[in-house]
Amino acid sequence: MTSTNHHYDIEADMRYLSLLSQSFPTVADASTEIINLEAILNLPKGTEHFLADIHGENEAFQHVLKNASGNIKRKVNEIFAGDIRESEKKDLCTLIYYPERKLELIKASEPDIDDWYHITIHQLVKICRDVSSKYTRSKVRRSLPADFSYIIEELLHERADDTNKAAYVNVIVNTIISTGRADDFIIALSGVIQRLAIDQLHILGDIYDRGPGAHIIMDAMQRYHSWDIQWGNHDILWMGACAGNDACICNVLRLSLRYANLATLEEGYGINLVPLATFAMDAYGDDPCEEFLPKLLKGNRMDEKTRQLTAKMHKAISIIQFKEEARIFKRRPEWKMQDRCLFNNVDYERGICTIDGKEYEMTCNHFPTVDPNNPDSLTPEEEQLMKRLHHSFTVSEKLRKHIRTLLSHGCMYAIYNSNLLFHASIPLNSDGTLKEVELYKGKKYSGLQLMLNTGMLIRSAFESDTELEERSYAIDYFLYLWCGKDSPLFDKSKMATFERYFLKDRETYKEEKGNYFKLRDNEEICDRILDAFNVTGPNRHIINGHVPVHASNGENPIKANGKLMVIDGGFSEAYHKETGIAGYTLVYHSRGFQLVQHEPFTSAADSIQRGTDIKSTTQIVEMSTHRMLVADTDKGAELRAQISDLKELLYAYRHGIIKEKR
Repeated sequence: MTSTNHHYDIEADMRYLSLLSQSFPTVADASTEIINLEAILNLPKGTEHFLADIHGENEAFQHVLKNASGNIKRKVNEIFAGDIRESEKKDLCTLIYYPERKLELIKASEPDIDDWYHITIHQLVKICRDVSSKYTRSKVRRSLPADFSYIIEELLHERADDTNKAAYVNVIVNTIISTGRADDFIIALSGVIQRLAIDQLHILGDIYDRGPGAHIIMDAMQRYHSWDIQWGNHDILWMGACAGNDACICNVLRLSLRYANLATLEEGYGINLVPLATFAMDAYGDDPCEEFLPKLLKGNRMDEKTRQLTAKMHKAISIIQFKEEARIFKRRPEWKMQDRCLFNNVDYERGICTIDGKEYEMTCNHFPTVDPNNPDSLTPEEEQLMKRLHHSFTVSEKLRKHIRTLLSHGCMYAIYNSNLLFHASIPLNSDGTLKEVELYKGKKYSGLQLMLNTGMLIRSAFESDTELEERSYAIDYFLYLWCGKDSPLFDKSKMATFERYFLKDRETYKEEKGNYFKLRDNEEICDRILDAFNVTGPNRHIINGHVPVHASNGENPIKANGKLMVIDGGFSEAYHKETGIAGYTLVYHSRGFQLVQHEPFTSAADSIQRGTDIKSTTQIVEMSTHRMLVADTDKGAELRAQISDLKELLYAYRHGIIKEKR
């Protein structure tokens, strides 16, 4: 059999070829698929969008998705340049972003709605034709809503300026209007434009924390057509809370109370905070809890009574957090974090805390629930409260569903088209070599293996077949990932939460960044990391989030001679003062990389009423010498492998090795 074959090892591949023949049972089927795949290789590369550190800012995030980081606006300007007024372009963009709400406004003010429908549908078809031009008909077809699939397809491929088809196209549009389907059609078409404007969305961590709508973002992501996530430290914290790590539960609650953001907890996930409020009033009723007053962001109004209660709840859960963390640190001595059990270092009579042999004055000395002789022990009331909170987090169906979505779409890192994506860091030694980190007792990993095994450990916390001891360790490990010195999601000397709340000396707040953050501006170091992850190609990059880029101070997000791109510009309002901007989107299309810098977003309502958009500045980062095709991407490599397999199947058919199934 193999003597007639100079190209293929048919015998070795026989099992696979037999399976492949079930999908392509004839020579004609296999040949047609080869022609199709070869054609796809020559299409322009789809547009990838990279976003990081959304921090629950659902309105700004969804707007960036709807406007495709300014890409839709750019296309509208190009297509209708000199044809329609600026105000009309603005209205057209807003209609694409928020079709339902914009239609309501238009119908209330437009004197000739049928004429408006006619013009607008033709305009939307024009835009849709442009954004769909880099995809195959079958891919566009899969993006179309079932109700209008046939009609949209016809309109996309027939032009009104073709005299032979003008009447045909106009009749379709007129009939859509006369049958009362114009609104639904415009909504459907706007959705298709939004969908086709972004081929693949990469989120480099931190959907959770601070902002009010992490659960709304997760709902949107469950419906999104194509996306992946590289988990961030805040995502991991919520995963840990869902898995039942009590220290993570306390941290999630503490941060939510710190920013007076309880919507995600209460409305999103049904977490009952009444037991915490009751306990806080009992334990800290006469304590002003000044250090714990919430940081109120724009638009977050709060009466004094609620503000005081929030502060008491904030203190109550913080104290329990430090106790819960200390318990885990003592249970896992291999982490070498017992020095973070700071309640052990407090002189409760003098109001002094000793760190590294030095005494520091405390801001407050009111700890009614802390036993100086056994500071890590919970009072019976705290124990009862934690049982209730633990139950709330672990049984929340919606939270579990969202965490499952993070697990199915995410990992610690990803490699796409010669780009290495991760949220924060790759632990390094001071000389820039990859640092070995002990993940399990006696098992050390670095670089790729560290990220890979960390991801597997995280997943094991949620798998029912995980051994009890391993599962218990995996659940504990969420805390290490959150604040451990060698965690790729933290990578600092310490998390100085205790110091910031309770010590007056600001010197103690200092968190020394790990070597990765000190060395990542060096091109050689970036190349070393890329080599370690087997990232190849002439234009390879590391793409990061995590650390806000201080654009207002002139900090450049492009580092290491273009090898590294840091795209956390701070979606969260809490960072706006610090960064001077409201986030970055990195866009990678067929002509190269563009970095889009966004100014703070006002609101969706403002956008609909006044046509305001996020003001975005585009910086060209790297342009390709030629227009990139699918053939130049990872997908291209996959398709070429498929073509090779299909050619082998053709050979097997033509030589009678496998029979066609006619």
